[in-house]
Amino acid sequence: MHKFVYNLVESEKFKNFILIIILLNGITMGMETYPSMMGPIEDYLFYFDRMVVYIFVIEIILRIYAHKISFFKDSWNLFDLSIVVISLFPNNETFEIFRILRVFRLLRVVTIVPQMRKIVAAIASIIPGMASIAALMSVLFYISAIMATQLFGEKFPEWFGDLGNSLYTLFQIMTLESWSMGIARPIMEEYPYAWVFFIPFIFIVTFIMINLIVAVVVDAMNQLNEEKDDGIELVHKSEMKQLREEINELKELLKSQNK
Repeated sequence: MHKFVYNLVESEKFKNFILIIILLNGITMGMETYPSMMGPIEDYLFYFDRMVVYIFVIEIILRIYAHKISFFKDSWNLFDLSIVVISLFPNNETFEIFRILRVFRLLRVVTIVPQMRKIVAAIASIIPGMASIAALMSVLFYISAIMATQLFGEKFPEWFGDLGNSLYTLFQIMTLESWSMGIARPIMEEYPYAWVFFIPFIFIVTFIMINLIVAVVVDAMNQLNEEKDDGIELVHKSEMKQLREEINELKELLKSQNK
């Protein structure tokens, strides 16, 4: 019985079935955002949502039975279990937040598709590097916000009246959203040399720091591809070694028969 359940939960057909259920559930949750559609099919969507929860519960129980204690040693399994537990909370006003968190069921696609899990693992591995860049960027933002508040806060309090407003405005400038016509040029009408502040800020924070983040991500992806290539090469070497051994055994057999 245990072997049957293990083979079932590890089979591609079972995983594809769960993947289809997740995607269908994602479609139905998207349909719930249209009030005009909810009237005629609201009951059907509710029953389908309950059916999805029951399927997930059965799947988790089968996986726990198949893997036993090792199930709880895998972070991906714990993630799936937490999503299913959230889904079990009743759908009412008391647990409204858990109803909203149902959308996280779609993240189970990551645990089903191996390629996605590898990408997530690669992104997780670059968190220390990203944290260093984020810390440096935070320092630059803080210094720039203080300078901007002191330089422009008196005449433009809605943008640079205090530290909080300045940080938000600088974030908008970093994204290059209406930074020139919406912010920089009106300020330059009062402070003609304001460009001396804005241009270096955009150059350092937007062009250099953001590209550093992109470089770290690209480097992680390259390492992932290299590890994949190394794994394929090891498999090929193992197959070639096994083939040579079989050829040698065949040669020895032929020699013995000739004698």
